[in-house]
Amino acid sequence: PFPEPAIRPELKTAVCQSFHMQELSEDDFRIGEQGVQDCRVIRLVKDQLLTEEWITPVNFEQAQGIDLTRDILKIAVIERHRNTGHRGLGFLSGTGLRRGAIAASVSHDSHNLIVIGTNEKDMAAAANRIRTLGGGSVVIDQGQVVAEMPLPLAGLMTDVPAAVIAQQNERLREAVHTLGVPADIEPFMTMAFVSLTVIPHLKMTTLGLVDVDRQQIVPLVVHR
Repeated sequence: PFPEPAIRPELKTAVCQSFHMQELSEDDFRIGEQGVQDCRVIRLVKDQLLTEEWITPVNFEQAQGIDLTRDILKIAVIERHRNTGHRGLGFLSGTGLRRGAIAASVSHDSHNLIVIGTNEKDMAAAANRIRTLGGGSVVIDQGQVVAEMPLPLAGLMTDVPAAVIAQQNERLREAVHTLGVPADIEPFMTMAFVSLTVIPHLKMTTLGLVDVDRQQIVPLVVHR
């Protein structure tokens, strides 16, 4: 046992109220493209933090480009520290998610809000739930919370006992598998590194896609 240190009220407020962003709607997750376009898709590499750049035709006239038959989902990284409104939108392949959406505030190294989903409605619900919690991870299906793990301290840590957070963590990971994610894929750990722009090859940030090898922001649509 040790004495609990005194904490300045302003410091506690800053840590426990770390989300500074507006509530989001479905429209915030829509990409303003039309027709069929060649797009850069972040393709996950199984059991690795590396990602590949996959250039493939995306049909924006059908489900805004989301294509479950090819495991192409939508991904968003949203700035949450200073209410800048910055949002990076694009596509991701490799999670196996078939329904709903997942979101988290653990997103190295900037720890912005990251969302992956099969539709914009569930993506908005997932993002707004994380905002309400003040951080954490959540699984959403048909607009409803399936499982969640609140991390209210800076969106990264919790103040509940280890046994409680371990149980929440287990339920969270069980929930994603009910939505189609294969048992050998850990989407939350993978998602935490999708915005880390020091690991090759293609990553997503609040300002859009980044070619890590060239250290340049690159457009979603590829004009050949």
